[in-house]
Amino acid sequence: MPASGSSSVQQARQDLADRLRELHRDSGLDGKDLAAVCGWHPSKVSRIATAKSAPSADDIRAWCRACDAEDQADDLVASLRAVESMWVSWRRMERAGLRRAQETRIPLYERTRWFRAYSPGLVPGLIQTYGYTEDVLRAVQRRRVQIDDVADAVAARMERQRVVYEGQRRFAFLIEESTLSNGLGDADTQVEQLEQLLTVAALPNVSVGVIPTRLHRARMPVEGFWIFDKAQVNVELVSGYLTITQPSEVAMYAATFAELADLAVYGARARALIAAAVGSLR
Repeated sequence: MPASGSSSVQQARQDLADRLRELHRDSGLDGKDLAAVCGWHPSKVSRIATAKSAPSADDIRAWCRACDAEDQADDLVASLRAVESMWVSWRRMERAGLRRAQETRIPLYERTRWFRAYSPGLVPGLIQTYGYTEDVLRAVQRRRVQIDDVADAVAARMERQRVVYEGQRRFAFLIEESTLSNGLGDADTQVEQLEQLLTVAALPNVSVGVIPTRLHRARMPVEGFWIFDKAQVNVELVSGYLTITQPSEVAMYAATFAELADLAVYGARARALIAAAVGSLR
């Protein structure tokens, strides 16, 4: 299981270790006996019980057999899978191409009713045009994915955008002013995307805020992130995809989003910045 600095991931690992330690305690075996039954070095029992090492699914099943608790193995393996899914490297997520990575997020988007997204470098995926998305995913594919299924991945992202127009959902998007002129794609692609931004911003369930460049220089940088209702945050890092569910950590991102939202301009002032970017491209 890859290491991550997120307290959500660390807490989930600790919870799994605590459950295994409880089974060990209830079995009456000492650490050496448990290791002997499992065919391990005694230090492995200690590392798993203290969350210093992550068990495999086979380790968990062996532990449960030794502790006469095989009926709990499936549930504990499911917990392990949940922990593993909280931090996923791009190599693992995209090993079968980009389409699958897009499709796996659809259930999350369908069940969410309140979306908040801060995107410092790109227009958020839910409000991208086809051409802009194609340029974004093509750049990703060239950098880190051997399989070329960009066309299918773009189609999957376009399909996901239906949540903006269906159901009773709310959306708050924050972007930096520099995003309006980041040079992604040719001028026609950029103009089309900015015009789409103006169209989406006019929807009654959508808020689009633009943070002026002069304010960006006066504060600490923040990574891009998405908040889904009040339950989950996702962060795209250089090395992988982080899922945060720890309530205190989700609250930190919510507070950061509120601070960023206070810096942004909306309505006519946001439209003026977008229109100015369109004018410079034309």
